[in-house]
Amino acid sequence: MKTVIIVATSRKNGNTTKSADALASVLSADIIDLTHYQLSYYDYQHQNQDDDFLTLVEQVLQYDLIVYASPVYWYAMSGQMKVFFDRLTDLLTVKKLMGRALKNKYNAVISTGAEATAPDCFVKPFALTAGYFDMIFLGNFYFPVFEQEVAINAAFEQYIATTAKSLMQSI
Repeated sequence: MKTVIIVATSRKNGNTTKSADALASVLSADIIDLTHYQLSYYDYQHQNQDDDFLTLVEQVLQYDLIVYASPVYWYAMSGQMKVFFDRLTDLLTVKKLMGRALKNKYNAVISTGAEATAPDCFVKPFALTAGYFDMIFLGNFYFPVFEQEVAINAAFEQYIATTAKSLMQSI
């Protein structure tokens, strides 16, 4: 199964990036780092069509499983991920065929945060968006980080192994 992990975080070497890199290694997945793209905010007049969003979506459509990687920031996805999700509206208006091409693709979330569990309000936008595009949402795989940095330790390795196994069994 061709898999991509879309990473959206402000810390290049932070916990979410480490999680994405480790999972990509296990799943032989490609990584797309949203910080490498120029994405404009959603615009009702669609004056932003010359940024990287549509080119990025063309890339993403080549994959069967799309995994979003975001830290939990104030109970929500990262700002970079929010801009990406807001721009999905373009796939309902100016690029409807691209939006329809998401149907039946699998998606999931990997996330990190300071709490013991991810809040439901963090997961809802991912799950509801998947439903709206008729995608198959496999869930959120959360790793609580109680220290500043994730060390490669038994708990983290178990999280990655369990996440990879769960993703593949769900498909």
